[in-house]
Amino acid sequence: MANSEKTLVLVKPDGVAAGHIGEIITRLERKGYEISALKVINATPEQLKAHYCDKVEKPYFKEIETYMMEGPLVAIIVRGTNVVKAVHRLAGHTRPSDAQPGTIRGDFAHDFPDGILRNIVHTSDSRENAHHEIAIWFPELAVKARKPTKDLKVK
Repeated sequence: MANSEKTLVLVKPDGVAAGHIGEIITRLERKGYEISALKVINATPEQLKAHYCDKVEKPYFKEIETYMMEGPLVAIIVRGTNVVKAVHRLAGHTRPSDAQPGTIRGDFAHDFPDGILRNIVHTSDSRENAHHEIAIWFPELAVKARKPTKDLKVK
């Protein structure tokens, strides 16, 4: 795929509990994107601190951590042309009440009276963040540098 890039989609615990995994995947595939990796995972505090590293010191981080550990989430690597921007737009506005109908959040998420933002999905907002986030949720796919073997002789 020319100009192909990867992005991360997390179906958050509320999206998993509500049964939206299939519909979210269907929307991604209908747009012509490839699902190149997918797994169900329970988030750890270490993963969440790495993922939300810019929010760890914020007073609301504990709420994010509690929310993201309420149940399993589904981590998905999506590949395609200009996929980062397109999938981020497909997710809709962060705040469910501001998300347009036809977006994932506009159709499935809703504001909660307790004030905790539960918005069904996370999508990477830049290529750099996608690379960083994929490494957090799919460490087994990270390319590891290998030391050259000294005994290797080329003939």
